[in-house]
Amino acid sequence: MADRRSTVAQAEPRVLPSRFLTPDDLVEMFELPSVETVYQWRRKRTGPRGFRVGRHLRFDPDDVRAWVESQIKRAAA
Repeated sequence: MADRRSTVAQAEPRVLPSRFLTPDDLVEMFELPSVETVYQWRRKRTGPRGFRVGRHLRFDPDDVRAWVESQIKRAAA
């Protein structure tokens, strides 16, 4: 039986939407418990870089991808 980590590492990268992402999109993508997790990441400056459009929080898919890659590199170190 293959190790789960090797299966995940070999998986093809997921295609992110070309539009700006909402906190709900991140909850769905990362299977987070709630939107509050995304806001906690923002307060702690640990999550992907986001920006405001009026009162709405949005994330650039390229920034999310870069954040994921940094998390993968950090986990491998």
